[in-house]
Amino acid sequence: MTDLFLRLRRQGFSLGVGEYLAALRAIDGGFADSTDALEQTLRILWCRSLTEQSEFEPIWQAVASATTQELAPPPPPPLPKTPEPINQPDPLPPAALVPLPAEERSSPDLVPLPVRAPFTPIDSKDSTELQTYYPLSRRSMIYNWRYLRRPVADGIPDVLDIQATVERAARQGFFLAPIYRRRERNDARLILFVDQNGSMMPLHRFTRDLVETAQFESSLPQAMVFYFHNTPADSVYRDVYLTKKVPLPQVLANCDSDTSVLIVSNAGAARGYRRLERIQATVEFLFHLKQYTTLVAWLNPMSIERWIGSSAEIIATLVKMYPMDNDGLSQAIDIIRGQSLHSHTASLL
Repeated sequence: MTDLFLRLRRQGFSLGVGEYLAALRAIDGGFADSTDALEQTLRILWCRSLTEQSEFEPIWQAVASATTQELAPPPPPPLPKTPEPINQPDPLPPAALVPLPAEERSSPDLVPLPVRAPFTPIDSKDSTELQTYYPLSRRSMIYNWRYLRRPVADGIPDVLDIQATVERAARQGFFLAPIYRRRERNDARLILFVDQNGSMMPLHRFTRDLVETAQFESSLPQAMVFYFHNTPADSVYRDVYLTKKVPLPQVLANCDSDTSVLIVSNAGAARGYRRLERIQATVEFLFHLKQYTTLVAWLNPMSIERWIGSSAEIIATLVKMYPMDNDGLSQAIDIIRGQSLHSHTASLL
């Protein structure tokens, strides 16, 4: 129907969407049960004059014939020809069966199988217990550095002195004005001499924590750090890699009687050696150091029992030496802030 509609429009019929929809409604309503009924219905709906009816007839015939050809079933395909039979060649006579020689079976060599006793695990009693060794925690370091103070009242006078105010009011018999005192500040100055590399390498973590807490997590206004290997000789170093050399007299020039000095080294106690060269170099260093300040203490990462028979036992008689634990750091700080204590080596001598 669509093809017929388009041909009629090209022929000049005045047809639109309304006429096309009217034809569809007529078909749905049962007015096109057959081809003749469809032709009659479309002729009534789409032809408005006798001229259009005469022109409608040939166009309808052309569209109907074309539709009939399209709907015609295709012819069946031709049947395939039956192939002629092919003569099979005569089968060859069977070859004579020749018996094959029997294979000689070799008798296997009898070899005894290896026999292994079953594995029976034996309960071993190992009394060795591995424990992590922490001589000093970072938190303890931060706590102990708080006690290294040298208060100096040189700030602005804005701190109320309650005791002096009360005493003056009692003495005068009346209260006139409060008394203020100057604000105090911590004037403690610290120099750290840290043994680096060698037998101190397993303890680098703790010496690093000691340095960092003194410089960045304490109230110390000044904390200088210098490194050495085995003994502080004619020069020390500013970095842990021992590359930035500083002459020792230049370092000692920054010291005065109020400067606190803390030395961190095992003093030969790690390997248990007693070397005269190390003792002499340490004695010379301590002699020059004590010409500037007597606030000197020594932290030894090894326990006191490890000092016996090593260079540390001799050096401990020349300087206040303490083990690197919580109590040892606390007592070392008391020494370098001016309090007099007995050395831990008193029981060894």
